[in-house]
Amino acid sequence: MNLSVTLIIPTLNRSKLLKRALQSVLNQTIIPKEIIVVDNGSRDSTKKMIERDFENIKYIYHNKKGVSKARNVGIKSARNELICFLDSDDEWCPKKIEKQVNFFSNNNDCKFLHTNEIWFQNGYHLNQLKKHMKEGGYIFENCLKICCISPSSTMIHKSLFEKHGLFDEELKVCEDYEMWLRVSSKEKIFFLKDKLVVKHGGHLDQLSKKYWGMDRFRVKAIEKNINNNYFSKNQNLIAIDYLLEKIKVILGGAKKRKNIKILNKYQQKYVHWTKIKNEN
Repeated sequence: MNLSVTLIIPTLNRSKLLKRALQSVLNQTIIPKEIIVVDNGSRDSTKKMIERDFENIKYIYHNKKGVSKARNVGIKSARNELICFLDSDDEWCPKKIEKQVNFFSNNNDCKFLHTNEIWFQNGYHLNQLKKHMKEGGYIFENCLKICCISPSSTMIHKSLFEKHGLFDEELKVCEDYEMWLRVSSKEKIFFLKDKLVVKHGGHLDQLSKKYWGMDRFRVKAIEKNINNNYFSKNQNLIAIDYLLEKIKVILGGAKKRKNIKILNKYQQKYVHWTKIKNEN
């Protein structure tokens, strides 16, 4: 089976980190046929660096419309059937693409494949906790608990985006969490145990550091899919349980900080979803 890969890298003001990411791509034993960098409004030397150091890379610029928009622009531009993502602060190990393409070639039913990772925090190796352990199969419930799939580790058949839609451009963060909920609610997720991605955390421009209360966005993601009737009846019941847990966490934080506005908003949500749960 002759499978071709498109890589999409969203970036914003990360010229040095992006260069490291791109070098890891060009060090692959199989280099993606198409490499697309979607620049989300950089004001640093990103464009000059790409023009100077990297040939045959498709560079798309648009003005600060978010990481979801950047990924979606890349998906719509992609010419190949297999889509990969790489966050501009991450790296790939040399055989990442080779091993994933081989897996797709030998597993005709595979549409979504992710891999294990190596983590670094501020330059130091970080051991993953048990809750962060990756897995494959029908992992909808695990995807509810935590964002257990890294975009940088994925290889996805383009038909899945046609079937389940693109990334939600209204979500500033947790857009991958919401996307994987949709996919895992309907599809079998395949997994390679090999550690094929190096993730670097701790730097100040990480989106997870930019916004407080990440559970707010997870609540929004779960509510969206329940309200859109995307989940099965049983999945709805499981999702509502996790939704209520996350609302409790937000309420606890609001009480601690005496944030009356957030407290009132999420108390109403808690009453609403408790009522829905009891009716089912």
